[in-house]
Amino acid sequence: MSRFTQFGNSLYTGERSFDFVGNRVRWYLIGGVLVVLAIAITLLRGGFSFGIEFSGGSEFRVSNPAAVVEQTAIDTVESEAGLESNPRVSIVGGDSVRVQTEQLTDEQTTQLRQDLADAYAVPLESVTASFVGATWGQDITRQALIGLLVFLVLVSFVMALYFRTWKMSIAALTALAHDLLITAGVYGVLGYEITPAAVIGFLTILGYSLYDTVVVFDKVRENTSQDGEESSRTFAESVNLAVNQTLVRSINTSVVAVLPVGSILFIGSLLLGAGTLRDIALALFIGMIAGTYSSIFIAAPLYVHLRESEPEFKKQGRKAREPRPASGAVR
Repeated sequence: MSRFTQFGNSLYTGERSFDFVGNRVRWYLIGGVLVVLAIAITLLRGGFSFGIEFSGGSEFRVSNPAAVVEQTAIDTVESEAGLESNPRVSIVGGDSVRVQTEQLTDEQTTQLRQDLADAYAVPLESVTASFVGATWGQDITRQALIGLLVFLVLVSFVMALYFRTWKMSIAALTALAHDLLITAGVYGVLGYEITPAAVIGFLTILGYSLYDTVVVFDKVRENTSQDGEESSRTFAESVNLAVNQTLVRSINTSVVAVLPVGSILFIGSLLLGAGTLRDIALALFIGMIAGTYSSIFIAAPLYVHLRESEPEFKKQGRKAREPRPASGAVR
């Protein structure tokens, strides 16, 4: 039997235990500091940078230039009169240059297309131009927010019915908000654009984060349902035991999920230069790690925080702390 299996067995039986619930203030502080830093640094950098799909603008793509150099496109755009904002230039697939600017007029588009063809020494046909209106991005954003709100309401309702307490829903949604804020904050801190692919990544981690939390909560429900008036454990100890019992499973699930996503992130961003792969993989990579942390260190301790003051659990705690009579003694 491997050491890791022995470690998991000792956690499951309670022979070995980490005090996740007892140190909850520490975990709250760590999570809170990360969220505050993510928000503060993002605000100091001027907020989120939204892709052309949300902000609107013109996009040019130079295919198969002799030299794939970003600075060439920057110099070409900056030399064009009448442009107010700095261009966003990126290498796509290792053999194409993508240039995004503010929305241009037809005359400006024609002129800049020709200038880029001259600068990169390619035929005019190798430079394509397109534009996206800001209203499209606004419509997509509105629909995404409506979908997110409906999703959260339904999930809260289902969890409250399944676990028979709305306080588990509150704890799960708080952990979910922690994951989303940290994931979005990484984009803000690093200055990465919020694109439709990134939004897909954000929405995907909703399901992953909730799945991990529900696994922990299901074990919590099992343990606490077995506790009667004569239980030797307090409510907090039963929840902490459940977290320890699901710890190895959470670690295994996270590793199995994060490794392929990390591979996609590496291949998409460094080898292929594919912005779409990088955007969705980065959101998933950060969100999965944050989701594993929050389900163990935020959701379960917060659930204890919300319920330990209830009369039945106070009574259970007093009973558990009473000295037990010796074996064979009459009470």
